[in-house]
Amino acid sequence: MEYKQINGDYVTIKALENGVTIFGLTRGRDTKFHHTEKLDKGEVLILQFTEITSAMKIRGKTQILTRYGTVESGND
Repeated sequence: MEYKQINGDYVTIKALENGVTIFGLTRGRDTKFHHTEKLDKGEVLILQFTEITSAMKIRGKTQILTRYGTVESGND
């Protein structure tokens, strides 16, 4: 099996509450959900943008770390 080198950015997501959902969205003409993860408070997920994954949707209160800085989602 041949693997292509992928140089996409990494994103670290830390759940600040139970039941956080992360959706991976595809590239291309039609954007579709292709992967879903659930996190509970304190869990961390490290993700990478790839030739398949062009975007992520995050539902819930999280801390998101990227090379561009840190942002929190789900704050009131």
